[in-house]
Amino acid sequence: MPVRDATPDDVEDICLLIEEHARYEGKDDLVLDRGDMAKHLFGPEPKAWVVMAEAELGTGERVTAGMALCAWTLPSWDATPGVFLDDLFVKPEFRRYGLGREVMAELGRRTGGRVEWDMQVGNAKAEAFYASLGGTPVEGWVKYRWRPADE
Repeated sequence: MPVRDATPDDVEDICLLIEEHARYEGKDDLVLDRGDMAKHLFGPEPKAWVVMAEAELGTGERVTAGMALCAWTLPSWDATPGVFLDDLFVKPEFRRYGLGREVMAELGRRTGGRVEWDMQVGNAKAEAFYASLGGTPVEGWVKYRWRPADE
């Protein structure tokens, strides 16, 4: 089950996976602008990057089974580049085959620093998955968000 870098040809699949993830989490109205996503991921100044997870069907055909949307970080206190995992989603029918682990292993190979992510409180399945990888909550830190346009 290969994990590979996304290409501009993957924009539709990326958006479909993010929208499916939103529905899975109870947000049924998310519809992404494919042109904006293409610009943000593959334009002259990319804002993030994606790895795609593929599964091979019994027929030998490969299908998109999941993805991870990430951005680089550079924490000032250790000055070692890291990965911020914004979204990891594997379609339910492809879970329990090791794809999530393969994606996380690939992200780990890309940084000598760290891989960090957020998850919704109460998501027991995600919590169990990340714990099985050795992931732990970051003690002593609280996530904040500021939207200057809301002033």
